[in-house]
Amino acid sequence: MEDFRSPEDLFREESKKVKQFGKEYGKYTPVVIGALLIIFLLQGAIYSIGPDEVGVVQRFGKYVRTTEPGLHAKLPFGIEKVSPIKVKKIFKEEFGFKTTRAGVRSVYASSWQGETSLMLTGDLNILDVKWIVQFRVNDPVKLLFKTRNPVDTLRDMSEVVMRRLCGDYSVDEVLTTKREEVANKAQIDLQKLLDKYDTGIYVVTVKLLDVNPPDEVKPAFNEVNEAKQERERMINEAWEAYNKAIPRAKGEARRTISQAEGYRLDKVNRAEGEAERFTETWNQYKKAPEITEKRLYLETMADVLPRAEKKVVIDPEQTSILPLLKLDTEGGSQ
Repeated sequence: MEDFRSPEDLFREESKKVKQFGKEYGKYTPVVIGALLIIFLLQGAIYSIGPDEVGVVQRFGKYVRTTEPGLHAKLPFGIEKVSPIKVKKIFKEEFGFKTTRAGVRSVYASSWQGETSLMLTGDLNILDVKWIVQFRVNDPVKLLFKTRNPVDTLRDMSEVVMRRLCGDYSVDEVLTTKREEVANKAQIDLQKLLDKYDTGIYVVTVKLLDVNPPDEVKPAFNEVNEAKQERERMINEAWEAYNKAIPRAKGEARRTISQAEGYRLDKVNRAEGEAERFTETWNQYKKAPEITEKRLYLETMADVLPRAEKKVVIDPEQTSILPLLKLDTEGGSQ
């Protein structure tokens, strides 16, 4: 059968059902509201800090405490605000280039910062210096309340320090021998500036990645370097010839001096020996003149006769020459 109830009857019937439902479930309404309120309060009062972070808690904007990693509670409804700060992460700022895609083969944008990397050296040359600064947060309270833009401040200070140091060295020193020294000094000076302005940042390292002349002057710069290398080569060759000739000449001089010293010693020793021998002979002659004369005569004859080809003995009392003696033969000499 069709329902011929009027709309008023249907409305009254639905109203009765609603009232009956309200009587049955209305007693749970305060519980539900209380549970929702507790959940809302817990969401605003409980917070977590990551393992590499610390939480800086502010009450009405004023710093009150710092919390360590883990779960913590705070006053809800905006009374206390928590700012998590990463204090163990190493951050990196790039100067003169920008890494657009990191990976095994990273992609860089070298013209990202315009003239940031252009440096004027002490000998009035221009270099294109690309470097990085790695840092971490040392004092999160100073980072939040003592510096408005810490990263921009770090970049400005790093650029000032690098420009000043490059101006203290020549272009060759920055390119080659003093490169590590410039990076070390930049780290020390940058840290002093950051500490002076209470930035709360600790510089881990400053590293020069690429130091080259600008593209516009590279050909002329290469020609100058080639000329310097040629000059160094010629100087080295000259020193090589010098090192060969001078030691040889010094050796010849020392050899000549040694020979002269030996000749002098030989002559002096011989003269002293002859003088001593003559003195000794004279002393012996004074003791026995006749014997000494005869001995000298015999020694002289023994030295002269073997060198004579023919020997003739003449008796002063005879008018004729004595028969030739065979003094030059073996028997005669004996």
